[in-house]
Amino acid sequence: MISYIGIGSNQADPLSQARLAVKTLQQLPRTTVLKCSSLYSSTPMGPQDQPDYVNAVAELDTQLSALELLDELQKIELAQGRVRKENRWGPRTLDLDIILYDNQNIANERLTIPHYGMRQREFVLYPLQEIAPDLVLPDMTHLSQLTRLCDKNGLTIIGQL
Repeated sequence: MISYIGIGSNQADPLSQARLAVKTLQQLPRTTVLKCSSLYSSTPMGPQDQPDYVNAVAELDTQLSALELLDELQKIELAQGRVRKENRWGPRTLDLDIILYDNQNIANERLTIPHYGMRQREFVLYPLQEIAPDLVLPDMTHLSQLTRLCDKNGLTIIGQL
């Protein structure tokens, strides 16, 4: 299954956090990292009194189920110091989100795929377009249509993984 993972960090050396996350993704069972986008700097979605984020997207080929993949991503987050708080869009050491999982639509108490906010988030759409420019979402929307409608909001490339 081809899966796309959003990577974000704005605490505890975000560049290092993102790079370590990708190295750890490469060690997941029954999973291969196929591509990684550049590293991007983005303004925070939630409260503005926090540092800018470092974001990227990784493309995986995995034999893990969507929920198994979610469990593995949450283990990586915890290992890298993630603390889940009530403030959904607050600062964090690492955030790993399943953006897409194959061409599936999934909606259960733990997981919504495609990711519920991907269509409005420049820090997801542009890195995703970098590594999958011809991607078509499960509802047949072309990724290029979404990026044309989404302002970059200052999103800039700051490095490579």
